[in-house]
Amino acid sequence: MTLSTSLQNRNAVICGASTGIGREIALAMSAQGANVFLIARSHDKLESLAAECKSAGAGSTHFATCDLEDTDAVRAVATQALGELEAIHILVNNSGGPPGGPLLDADIEDFLKPMRRHLFAAHELVKAFSPSMASEKYGRILNIISTSVKEPIAGLGVSNTVRGAVASWAKTLSKELPADVTINNLLPGFTATDRLDSLQSSVAERRGISVDDVASEWLGTIPAQRLGDPREIAALAAFLASPAGAYVRGQSIAVDGGRLNSI
Repeated sequence: MTLSTSLQNRNAVICGASTGIGREIALAMSAQGANVFLIARSHDKLESLAAECKSAGAGSTHFATCDLEDTDAVRAVATQALGELEAIHILVNNSGGPPGGPLLDADIEDFLKPMRRHLFAAHELVKAFSPSMASEKYGRILNIISTSVKEPIAGLGVSNTVRGAVASWAKTLSKELPADVTINNLLPGFTATDRLDSLQSSVAERRGISVDDVASEWLGTIPAQRLGDPREIAALAAFLASPAGAYVRGQSIAVDGGRLNSI
């Protein structure tokens, strides 16, 4: 086994690729030579990103729009990816989180929509791609979740629930997948993305305080004393997707500047 971080001749499917962490993962894997298949809802953003990935070093670039809450669309895009790439070696399950709010304010449909987008879509994609990974004797499944799977975050009741379900699903799969196919969860902490800006605004409105006050409270819980950079999560994702990451399996790895209190 070669402990290389190169992704040359590896085919990666990256969900939620148009912005934030997904976008940076696409660029990081492209820089390591991967062929990338980008999935998101915005055609224009995907088209632009595909060109950037090619410039960054991707062997080839492909993209398709897809609403991850639509199971039939997820199955169709999986078929398209297999048709264009022939084999899939890397899958990044990534999607925007549900709105914030107290758990008791949530209705059943408030759970079902993000469950479809996160857990059900990920499950369909793994079912579609794992035979190819097994045949190729190389598979890396990465789930971008949240530190809430270790310590629930106040005001994100539905998200805490859904993210926890994905983490348990992944841990179970880590025992069932073939020896050459790994699955791991990346747990971003407070990371500078549009999603965090939206959460910050909703928390401020709900509590009747300023956005700056929310930001100060959050920063006060982070020993690194700053927000995370999406590229820092992307760097870990690219490593775990590489041959060098082969012995990391079934783990939930926080990238949070030390914010979590649990071991």
